[in-house]
Amino acid sequence: MSTKRDYYEVLGIEKSADKDTIKKAYRKLAVQYHPDRNPGDKAAEEKFKEATEAYEVLSDDQKRPIYDQYGFAGLDGMGGGASGGFSHAFHDFSDLFGGSGGFSDIFENLFGGGFGFGSGSSGRSRNSNDGASLRYDLHIDFKEAVYGCKKDITFRRDEQCPECHGSGGAAGSTVKTCPACGGRGQIGRNSGFFVVQQTCPNCHGKGTVIDKPCSACRGSGVYAKTTTMSVKIPAGVENGRHLSIHGMGNAGTSGGSAGDLIIVVNVRSDRYFERDGHDLYCAVPISISQAILGASVEIKNLDGKTITIKIPAGTQHEKFLRIRDEGVPYESSSRKGDLYVKIIVQIPSKLNRQQIAAMEAFAALERPSSAPELLPRDSLS
Repeated sequence: MSTKRDYYEVLGIEKSADKDTIKKAYRKLAVQYHPDRNPGDKAAEEKFKEATEAYEVLSDDQKRPIYDQYGFAGLDGMGGGASGGFSHAFHDFSDLFGGSGGFSDIFENLFGGGFGFGSGSSGRSRNSNDGASLRYDLHIDFKEAVYGCKKDITFRRDEQCPECHGSGGAAGSTVKTCPACGGRGQIGRNSGFFVVQQTCPNCHGKGTVIDKPCSACRGSGVYAKTTTMSVKIPAGVENGRHLSIHGMGNAGTSGGSAGDLIIVVNVRSDRYFERDGHDLYCAVPISISQAILGASVEIKNLDGKTITIKIPAGTQHEKFLRIRDEGVPYESSSRKGDLYVKIIVQIPSKLNRQQIAAMEAFAALERPSSAPELLPRDSLS
């Protein structure tokens, strides 16, 4: 049998914590481990029970001082804590947040609607007649993200049934209150000391049923169809950007609105270029003589355009040169960021006789020190 953990440790609070702190700590754990959010996860269910037990004791003005003084042994026979029988802990999320719905409604209120839509799959809508939003992961090249592009995408979505026009019922059918949930759309399941709210399996959360379902869509009001469409990706789009296309998600039923298509842009990396906001970065190798004497070199930018770069005499290794207006375009604007070129001074590993003679002559004129002083620590960066 596993050893019970200290209640303060379970909630992650100090022993001096006030009631408000205790409640906030339990609220956080309840949201994380509630069975509605973790269906079938026994470990999460045990953590929820453990947190609820800790809250039941530490929020009670009589039980808390007894627990502080005597530990678990002091709670035996009190009808709570170590021996079970919770009296005023949060039993479901309607208690925890003061609402009347189940966890899914609370979660949408906390984090916004449309949570949980997946690629090619539907999520739960606040209005059971509205269609769910869909997610599409689009992978594009670095250059396409910088300068924009058009892409054809293919995905499956639910469209309105042409036979019943989305009602789900055959001609002459009637809509009745669901007998399983009484029109609530949810049913409660007792699980120990808390109640789990679940979507009614008979009406799928609608609260109503049709006595004569449409034969074409089997009462769903929709049918799955493969759709291909052209999508314009704006110039300057960044990795992870969400683009929303209104009404291109799953179709609604019984007059409900269609969901949206959410395109998540995934940008592949480039071999030569990186970006930081609207600025581009690349590296260019030059010789020692070019670094010392200065030079003009030509490079090709990301768009294939040839750019002439002037290397100033005495340019140091890893110095950045700035070229204005050759970076990433701003969305819906003629402005561009800048291009930063990192200079890499290459030191040859082998020299011929003439090169060696020239370097020896240069060394004689330069008279380098054989006992150089240490440089400040900031020169290491």
